[in-house]
Order: sequence, then structure tokens, then C-alpha cells
Amino acid sequence: MVKEMMNNKFEWNNPSSSSSSSSHLKQNHVLVKLVVSVLLVGVAFRLLYTGSFDVLPYAEETTTTTTAKVEAEVPAINYVVEEDSLLPTTDFSVEEQEEEAPAPASNAADGEVQEEYPQDQVSQKAATIEIPEKCNLFVGEWVPDPLGPLYSYESCHFITDDQNCMKNGRPDSGYLHWRWKPRGCEIPRFNAERFLEMMRDKSWGYIGDSIARNNVQSLLCVLSKVEVADEVYHDEEYRSKRWHFPSYNFTLSVIWSPFLLKSEIFEDMYGVSTGEIQLHLDKLDEKWTSEYESFNYVTISGGKWFLKTAVYHDNNTVLGCHYCSNSKLTEFGIDNAYRKAIKLVFNFISNSRHNAVVLFRTTTPDHFENGEWFSGGTCNRTVPYKKGEISLNYLDSVMRKIELEEFKNVATTSGSVRRAKLKLLDTTLLSTLRPDGHPGPYRQFNPDKNTTAQNDCLHWCLPGPIDSWNDLVMDMVMHD
Repeated sequence: MVKEMMNNKFEWNNPSSSSSSSSHLKQNHVLVKLVVSVLLVGVAFRLLYTGSFDVLPYAEETTTTTTAKVEAEVPAINYVVEEDSLLPTTDFSVEEQEEEAPAPASNAADGEVQEEYPQDQVSQKAATIEIPEKCNLFVGEWVPDPLGPLYSYESCHFITDDQNCMKNGRPDSGYLHWRWKPRGCEIPRFNAERFLEMMRDKSWGYIGDSIARNNVQSLLCVLSKVEVADEVYHDEEYRSKRWHFPSYNFTLSVIWSPFLLKSEIFEDMYGVSTGEIQLHLDKLDEKWTSEYESFNYVTISGGKWFLKTAVYHDNNTVLGCHYCSNSKLTEFGIDNAYRKAIKLVFNFISNSRHNAVVLFRTTTPDHFENGEWFSGGTCNRTVPYKKGEISLNYLDSVMRKIELEEFKNVATTSGSVRRAKLKLLDTTLLSTLRPDGHPGPYRQFNPDKNTTAQNDCLHWCLPGPIDSWNDLVMDMVMHD
């Protein structure tokens, strides 16, 4: 054998070998190349295969956790309604604890679903928003509802004439037969009896403008199916009111404070103004701050009043104005004014030692088309918008962006000992999809469909889409 190997070696190195040796030499070249190729492929596959195992444990770890901690998202201006990733989640909330208390570790193992909502912890260093494995109440669509509303315009006497669309002659009723369905889950219809039982011996205050009053009237109507509340207080202009449910000792109030700030307003109930609004950007309205600690629950909201002509004051100094007649004053910008107001409100709530559940309701869109309220704008649509058919207008998106940014700031900024539970009641985008729910020309008795009548495309018919806000509130309170 050794001899044969020596001969072969000789033949590889002798160019004058026979033709049979040359043929054998070529075969050995092919064999060597084949062996080398197999070895190289094997090494490459081994390296790739081994590296892939290094990634798998990390991937499994990130996909099996039941709660993800993320920074709060702030939407860009002029976003489209279906942009789900820009929306806060149902439990986008701040439950304040003492500064020194560390955030408790989760006891849930990987892959185990927690029964309770995780609560956000605010520490001295930073805070994160915990997003539970539950659908976002504020992302979804309006679906047909054959059952219709829980009350009628005939059964509820809390409806004011300007929101009583059916009584004022609105001919269509299809707008009454839609319900809000969050994507991927269901929320139950409002249960008035259960809600009142939860509110036994408690009080709830709604603070804001006429949309807040519109919201309270809706709640009074659905609760009247169980018990009709007694009105026990109203201010001189009947803008702020209080009701009492005697069987449950539950008090429901609405405080009219359209700016949430101290202001001098020279405008009557019909919107006729005799002077420019004087708005103090460094002082909250005592009408609501003086009542704040009497409430167990609070729903508070800004609004469209910031679009009105106003002169802005800060520290007893005139900063500027918005759309004012005095050419010597500089335009301050409603975005700056609104940010100062919302920041001041959140600071007051977060620094208060009063233990209340506070829902901050986001801005309400209007649906004026072919003009504004003062220039012949109308809202004649009879069905909801579908996904992708509508975007927030510029001003609504600016106000919403400010609200989300300041809400995030109060969640992530350290401060004094705080006790309030602050939650976001995000009604903006679901309301944007309902151009059919406004009184339009039926804000007054209009059986002849008088198209010259001034349209209301901001407030909501009762019953109407605003009733769905009660469903959201009840779900948030039940899971508080």
C-alpha cells in the first residue's frame, strides 16, 4: 500500500507521467475540491445555527411578558383617525404615591395574565406608563345597534331645548342606532342601577364648558331610568347646577368654567359679547377649585372657548391677546394660552392632597362644513364616518397634542406627595367619527327644515353619540 501511495505521489509531481496517471490526477483534484467545499459549508452553517440560538431567549422574553412599559406617545399634528399607535391606552393613568415609595415588582410570571390592572408608579427619578393586556377603549368603530338608546327625548326632562333634536323636528333617527365598539373587545351597555350603587354616599363633579353640561344631561337621562334626581342648586344664569339622588345619597354637579382659569367674560347666554374676554393665565377659576375637595370623582375638560377673542394676563401684566382689536397688543397664540391653562390644572390636581379620581376629557371636535358657526356652516350628514374618511382639523389636533404632552409631563415629573388618580378620558377620535350626531338646524324648533337657521355642529343631540361617553366612564370606574 505504501508503495502504491509513493507511486501516486510521484505521479502527481512528474509531468511526463502516462495518460492514465493524468486521468487519475484529475479525479483526485475533483475529490479534494469536493471535500473542501463540504467543510466550508459545514463551518458556515455551524456559525449561523449557533448564533441563532443566542437570539431566541431574548425574543421569547420580550414576547411573553404581560405588561410592557413604554413612554407615552404624543401624536403629530393633523394625524388621521385610524392612527392607533398614537392613542393612549385605556389605563393611561397616573396613580400618585409618595415620592420615597419604590415601584413594586410584578409578581406575574412570564406568560401569566394578571387579573388586576397594573398601577402606574411615580418616583422621584422618572415614571413609565404601564400598558396592560387589555384593549384600548378609545380605538374602534361605530357599529349598528338595533336596541337604540337607553332613554328617549320624551322620557327625560333634563334635555334642554337646544339639544332636543327629535322634538325640534329632526326627521331622521338612524343616528340613534349606533354604538361604540372598541377594537378587539366589548364594553357593556351602561348599567344605571349598578352605577348608582357604586356612587352611593359619593359625589361627582363635571367641570368645563357647555359640552360638560351636555355630558351631565346625558348621564342624568340614563340614570333617570332608575331614579330621577332632584335639582338642589343652580347659579344665577343656570349654568352651574347640582342634583341629588336621595335613594343613593349621590350628588352630581356641573360647574361652568369654560377656561378653567380666572376670567372676566362679557357674553350673555346667547353668545352676544359686549367686550373682550380678560383671561388670567396664572390663576385658576375659584368656582371649581373651591369645590374640588368636595368631590370623590371629577371629570374636567378644556374646550373651544380658547378660540375666542381674549386679552391674556400673567402676574398682573398683559402678555398679549388673541384676535383682539387693540393693534398695540401682540398675538400671544392660543396654543401658548391653552398649554399654560392645562399645565396649571394638572399641577393643581397633582399637588392636591385630596384623594379623588380625576378623569381629564380630551378636546371635542366640531363638524362644521362649508363655513363656521357664524358664517353659515352646516352639518347635514346622517351616518358616521368610517375608518380613514376623516382627519382632525388643525386646531383640534393642536389642542389634543398639548393635552397629551402635558398629561405625559404630569406622569413623569417628580414633585410633592400626591394622592389623586388622574386618568385620560379620550373621547376625541371616537367623537370625530360622528358628524351625524349634532343638532345642526334642529337646535331650535324647525319642522320646515329652515336652512337659514344657525347650525350647531359642536354640541350633541340627546339622546345621541355623547351617551357612549357614559359607557366609557363606567368601564374606567369599574376597573379603577
